[in-house]
Amino acid sequence: MGKEDKEKEQKEELKSENNPFAQNSVLQDEQQDSKEPDSDDTECIDAISSLKDEIEKINNQYIRLAADFDNYRKRQAQEREALLKYGAEETLKKMIEALDNIDRAKTSVENVDDVNTVKESYNLVFKQIYDVLSKMGLEVIDTEGKEFDPNFHEAVMQTPTSEYPENTIIAEMQKGYKLGDKVLRPSLVNVAVSE
Repeated sequence: MGKEDKEKEQKEELKSENNPFAQNSVLQDEQQDSKEPDSDDTECIDAISSLKDEIEKINNQYIRLAADFDNYRKRQAQEREALLKYGAEETLKKMIEALDNIDRAKTSVENVDDVNTVKESYNLVFKQIYDVLSKMGLEVIDTEGKEFDPNFHEAVMQTPTSEYPENTIIAEMQKGYKLGDKVLRPSLVNVAVSE
């Protein structure tokens, strides 16, 4: 040991001699260090460890859930985009058959002088198109003899008359269509009003 170390040691001894609590505090520190953790300390350590494990488990669940949600959101966006792009695909496939029949009818009536043959071809094609659209859910809005309803009808004319009750539809100018409860196009109608 060097001279400086000896001097330090002597100063420490003097301090401890002059301080009656110094030895006790040193002894207490040594006793605390040598003490084994009591049951309360063990319980706290176990509880902290358990909480850390639970926090890590919850954090992992959160990370997985966030990743799953992000994947779900991306998948929904792709499906929405595909639906917008190809949503009419099934309808168009069904309409192609009607288009083929229109093309056949056009070819077959080019050299026909008989009007009835043309009418039959037209009626056949119209029925086929209407059937396809009906299967898709398209419905004609009923107007004949009905009371005017602004949710389904659009009044383009009003005729003063005493033959029909007020607000009754007299004539349909253009058919209206709906898909389920949604109106695609309102019927254009002539409505009776009192004279």
